[in-house]
Amino acid sequence: MSVDQSGVQGGAAPDQGGSTPGNGGRSFWCEHALLPDGPAAGVRVVLGEDGRISAVERAEARTGDEILHGVTLPGFANTHSHAFHRALRGRTHDAGGTFWTWRERMYHVAARLDPENYLALARAAYAEMALAGVTAVGEFHYVHHQVGGVPYEDPNEMGRALQQAAAEAGVALTLLDTAYLHGGLDETGHTALSPEQARFGDADIDAWAQRAGGLRAEGTFRVGAALHSVRAVPLAQLREAAALVPAVCDTGSTIAPLHVHVSEQPAENRAALARYGLTPVGLLAEAGLVGPDLTAVHATHLTEEDVRLLGAARSWVSLCPTTERDLADGIGPARALHDAGVRLSLGSDQHAVVDLVEEARAVEMHERLTTHERGRFTPQDLLALATGHESLGREGAGRIAPGARGDLVTIRLDSVRTAGADPAQVLLAASAADVTTVIRDGETIVSDGRHRLGDVGALLRDAIAPFWEDA
Repeated sequence: MSVDQSGVQGGAAPDQGGSTPGNGGRSFWCEHALLPDGPAAGVRVVLGEDGRISAVERAEARTGDEILHGVTLPGFANTHSHAFHRALRGRTHDAGGTFWTWRERMYHVAARLDPENYLALARAAYAEMALAGVTAVGEFHYVHHQVGGVPYEDPNEMGRALQQAAAEAGVALTLLDTAYLHGGLDETGHTALSPEQARFGDADIDAWAQRAGGLRAEGTFRVGAALHSVRAVPLAQLREAAALVPAVCDTGSTIAPLHVHVSEQPAENRAALARYGLTPVGLLAEAGLVGPDLTAVHATHLTEEDVRLLGAARSWVSLCPTTERDLADGIGPARALHDAGVRLSLGSDQHAVVDLVEEARAVEMHERLTTHERGRFTPQDLLALATGHESLGREGAGRIAPGARGDLVTIRLDSVRTAGADPAQVLLAASAADVTTVIRDGETIVSDGRHRLGDVGALLRDAIAPFWEDA
């Protein structure tokens, strides 16, 4: 970042005549801020009417500035979410808490979803994310149809419920509409969808693309694509998807995001190798799907060649460490991926924890456990992980700089967790509970630690309770 003698980062000099920017936007004075070139104290951020940052300057506060005490960061991007999984928190740890216990409870919730209760659940889940500093979310959406697989009159009714939920919660949404065609994979081939999975599936990849293609971007809503996994989509259909994904996506940018669950568990690798002689990443590469718009979700159990393929293509990986540890999936090769050129982002996945600060910190802590070394990722690296908006097709976010989106998150420095911490190292001390202010595209969503919808805990309680009344 270059700062001229007037103290302004880029752009024109600040208006000397008053506190209100000439274009009618808002202005904030940040006690501390994490800027592209590092931490700074006493930073004014000016937003234009378009919700983008028009100027950043190191200066004293002016009359009319909105004061942000603590340290202000760019808004976080949660790049992997299954909103309905929020109803599973605290419900899957009995009977040993195995993966199979978890899956049975997931199907229990999925079977009870309808557009009305999904709206209520997702609205509360997205509001919880906003309280944690998330300004954009990628929803890996696969509950498309009615129980039994019969389409709704509007075949995208469930997706539109998610669109409305995000709009009301104030979070920008990229709906990653998911192709889910088969129930699993073994050495003999792909299995049919089970009765529990029937509402997830489309007839084939063309039917998926036709249905998903009916969704179009609007406001802060964007459309991306997802393939559930190589277990759910055979190689022949993966090849067809390569030509269909760009038409499904509508992000208002040149990015056509494609997200795929990849190598979450070793069993997936064994099945892919037994059937095709290729790893999941190898299958995606064979189908022509490995590229800069691909986000491999989890990517926990990769070979060296998998890492090389993803790095050479400048693909993304969405790490979900709190889910990966909750489900005992393992620890992914985060540093090896980073060193290979893979771009890393973070997701809360099943929402056992909704805290992008904790997700970022967990990446570093898991590396320490596996390598016995500290400092595998710098604090600036961790901030980059938490702000992977581009993987969602949301360009111009993830930094506090002129021209960037007006997404700001302020973390207090006077809580029992953060008192005495260096602002530059706040992601290694704070939690979501320390977020006080969240601004998305210039619009305040969270103020003084309170979401604009009110008591989010009550919203969650009321939305989740009906799913367990007959359990």
